[in-house]
Amino acid sequence: MLEKDIIRIIRQNFNSYKVLADRTFVQLSEQNFHYKPDETANSVAIIIKHMNGNLKSRFTDFFTTDGEKPDRNRDMEFNEDNSTKGVLLNDWENSWKILFDLMNTLTPEDLSKKITIRTEEHSVLEALNRQVAHYAYHVGQIVFLGKLILKEQWINLSIARGKSQEFNNLLNKSQE
Repeated sequence: MLEKDIIRIIRQNFNSYKVLADRTFVQLSEQNFHYKPDETANSVAIIIKHMNGNLKSRFTDFFTTDGEKPDRNRDMEFNEDNSTKGVLLNDWENSWKILFDLMNTLTPEDLSKKITIRTEEHSVLEALNRQVAHYAYHVGQIVFLGKLILKEQWINLSIARGKSQEFNNLLNKSQE
């Protein structure tokens, strides 16, 4: 059934972005989490705080309350603080758990149901796609900051520049 595939694909997309961020976090030190290229930029820590706030707000009581919870203080998510890497990542895991718990209970019939985000009505499918795009954007920022911080110590998360042919050769060899 197409709707089951849609739910599976959306879950996979969320998971793939989380994994990219997780693979970046492993490479970063405590200090790296708070690095900002300039005063107007966000650090990895700030992006994590924002994503955590967004995940909790959007996916807690998903079907019954507005996705922008009244107790969320979005502006505070963008303030640098002294949160440790451990605290940030613990909150990160708990926030993603809220999303994946919901994803694991979705049924094909749920995709056309209506929910609200900031009083604006969305189908569940629209809301999920909106969040996939939002998280892809922020994970891209996290990965970029990781590369910027670590420079030549960065461990690539995909095919390294100039290594496409080598990758294709290995892939072709494994399929023989």
